[in-house]
Amino acid sequence: MAERSTAAVDVADNSGDEPLTAKADAATTDGTAQTQDDKGASSKDTAESGRDGSAAVPASPDLHSGHKLARRYRLEECVTRLDGFSSWRAVDEKLRRAVGVHLLPADHPRARSVLAAARSSALLGDPRFVQVLDAVEEDDLVYVVHEWLPDATELTALLAAGPLEAHDAYQLVSQISQAMAAAHREGLAHLRLTPGAVLRSSTGQYRIRGLAVNAALRGITADQPLRTDTEAIGALLYAALTRRWPYESDAYGLSGLPKDLGLIPPDQVRAGVHRGLSELAMRALANDGATASRQEQPCTTPDELAKAVAAMPRILPPEPAFTAPPEYQRTTYQQGTYGRPSARPPSTTQPVIAVPPPPLQSRTGKALKWAVSALLIAALGLGSWQLAETVLDRGNDSGEPTPTQTTGDEDGGDDNNAVAPSKPLTIVGAQDYDPLGADGSEKPASIKNVYDGDASSYWNTDGYFSADFGRLKEGVGVVLDLGEVQEVGKVDVSFLGGNTSVELRTTEDSSVPHMPDGFTKVAQGSGTKVSLKPDKQVKARYLLVWLTKLPSSDDGNYRGKISDIKVTS
Repeated sequence: MAERSTAAVDVADNSGDEPLTAKADAATTDGTAQTQDDKGASSKDTAESGRDGSAAVPASPDLHSGHKLARRYRLEECVTRLDGFSSWRAVDEKLRRAVGVHLLPADHPRARSVLAAARSSALLGDPRFVQVLDAVEEDDLVYVVHEWLPDATELTALLAAGPLEAHDAYQLVSQISQAMAAAHREGLAHLRLTPGAVLRSSTGQYRIRGLAVNAALRGITADQPLRTDTEAIGALLYAALTRRWPYESDAYGLSGLPKDLGLIPPDQVRAGVHRGLSELAMRALANDGATASRQEQPCTTPDELAKAVAAMPRILPPEPAFTAPPEYQRTTYQQGTYGRPSARPPSTTQPVIAVPPPPLQSRTGKALKWAVSALLIAALGLGSWQLAETVLDRGNDSGEPTPTQTTGDEDGGDDNNAVAPSKPLTIVGAQDYDPLGADGSEKPASIKNVYDGDASSYWNTDGYFSADFGRLKEGVGVVLDLGEVQEVGKVDVSFLGGNTSVELRTTEDSSVPHMPDGFTKVAQGSGTKVSLKPDKQVKARYLLVWLTKLPSSDDGNYRGKISDIKVTS
């Protein structure tokens, strides 16, 4: 059987598939296309791809740039053409946004399974996964539309620059294992969790693309999906720590391990690797007994792996590196050289001729000087008063009204510099916001209490083991709907239970973003009564009050409580 190698692949597309030059399947001598796993050998957990053989797979649809699907999705660029299907970068002309599209003929042997996988993935609705937006069979075509994230970076590209820092690798395995644990609870597996399927946003959030769909497109199945996805997460962590693929074959632009050496821990591959993360990677890859000699309990499911990550001491980000200020440079201040260093050395400077001081004045002279000055000031004041009185008398004699100066505080005044008074803005609706949680919600039943005007009622978060949400997520919050885009000057938030850290984030979009980084952070604060005021006036329809640190509660947990929110222009 031919051995799969992706070492020569330098570029991966944004759809989660292999590039046009990559080959996903290797053909056997009898013409049957059998899927290869990422070790470069046939996997016992992977079923044969293409049940009827490669000859029975119809050619991928012969479409071109500019073709429209459903009079809405305009195809722009083909990024993958493989095994009877193609993947495109497209534009949703209705919503004016970029999307990705998978296309295959309706008579393709895997068309039914692709549709089923796409619809199941869409029902999950977990923002940690790239969302499936549409799955349609139309005009002898089956196509799946998904999100396109142009501002996200693929893990393959991140590793091309070198191994990840310990904190970044910790965030990777923490977020990916939690997301996959949530997917498996809903009966969904990925089965093709490669570096090309993991994206990192500009805010450090990791998102997974191709859940269930990428495997269905290639006909990949597994007898033990939990084990398959857990081992894949372990391989991602291993690659993040070492920039090596944990098998003998090269893959995804990464070199494999030396042959006949076996699977060795990451801290033995590269110096300086965090030992706790090294052991965690081996526990995830321990399905074949690789770590039996290290006396560690293997992790065989994403949920077990997520719990093992949570049990570790939290790995903090590295301290920011500050550049030393430039060395202080002395300057001389001579005629013609103000603000510049002297062009001549001190030994050759021209001598400065001392000017003799003026002669000292006697006390009598000083007294006479002050007396004359006082007389002059008095004379000037008297003359000015007489002149003003004469002008006023002439104005009264002519019958014309004397002009007066008004201020903007008086009725009828017109002061262009006056600041318009702020006014309260109406909150037309609110919703709890927990995109990083397992079920995406956080106490929705009491959400109206944050804007009902009753300070005794409140909305509260779930209880957590620590102020930083048990290291499970970066925050939770409340989204306020102003009904339309309006100018927002200040948001006052009242908390119960203790000091709470909070951020104000805004968006002018017509819908609530799936992730917190879809909002723009405009203010932050901490306390029990926090006034969140942006540095400048902002316009927004949706406001996210994003809690980032919680106070301790009486039950021993950490919990946030919002009793009241007021928004003013």
